[in-house]
Amino acid sequence: MTPILLTESDVRAVLPMPDLIEAMEQALAAFSAGRVAQPVRQVVEVGADRNFFAVMPAALDDAAAVGAKLVTVYHHNDARGLPSHLATIVLLDHETGALTALLDGRYITEARTAAVSAVSARRLARPDASVLAILGSGVQAHSHLAALRHVAGLREVRVWSPHAERREAFARETTSPALPVRATADAAAAVGGADLIVLATASRAPVLEHADVADGAHVMAVGACRPDQREMPTALVRRARVYVDSRASALAEAGDLLLPIAEGAIGADHIAGELGDLVAGRIAGRRSPAEVTVFKSLGMAVEDVAAARLAVERARAIGRGRAFSLA
Repeated sequence: MTPILLTESDVRAVLPMPDLIEAMEQALAAFSAGRVAQPVRQVVEVGADRNFFAVMPAALDDAAAVGAKLVTVYHHNDARGLPSHLATIVLLDHETGALTALLDGRYITEARTAAVSAVSARRLARPDASVLAILGSGVQAHSHLAALRHVAGLREVRVWSPHAERREAFARETTSPALPVRATADAAAAVGGADLIVLATASRAPVLEHADVADGAHVMAVGACRPDQREMPTALVRRARVYVDSRASALAEAGDLLLPIAEGAIGADHIAGELGDLVAGRIAGRRSPAEVTVFKSLGMAVEDVAAARLAVERARAIGRGRAFSLA
């Protein structure tokens, strides 16, 4: 089969968020059931700014897909007019190993991250959750708002980030008569009393106070992805029932957990389980309306490969994408 190239606009056209949320549930369940071959991603730090380049391969038997994402995070790309996160996904034929597609992975990374958070909210948030706080005002803030609207009956959104003009712009661009979005002057005002909290910042240090998180809140922490980075204070992690996408990855890369472990505040067994096991019903979720739950997301190759497979399948069905050959 001739390989095809899918641009970001192609991928956007064939991956609506509700379908992506369902695809991520299936991918998470397959991973936690051991039906996915996926090593912990390999990361190379680049330059004095500690940018990084990562390789993320995965193979799925159930959905017959194999591929890898090549992703970079360059912290100062905003000044160059470029996204901080850039990615390319290579998809291969499950039977032969031949190249089947190249896809822009930037949007898939953006959307699947929020879709997985939406899965966590659907499974762990209180059924009446309606107030959303977002710390961060970038790509993931936008994507999480879009995704969480599909799984929660939102009536109010608050946003905070360190840059006043950016949080004001986010509120202005996303507010509507049906769902008001308000920028706040500090993180405490955004988080106080919120049912759903998204942490999507570039911070290397906690961005909220433990005491500001209300009983019953569900926290989705997606920003810190290296062992020396964290968005949550130790007291919040210790207080919460914590779920992860991959236990192995979390114990290798998640500073939000590794730093409290190093402090002796928690042990590795503080992780209640993987989100895929929760989806499959193998572990319990929220135990009471007052319990604080946390989903610590690092992102997994299986999510990228499953999303890419679905995008290619749908694009071929409607004749979208550009055929190419490396011969």
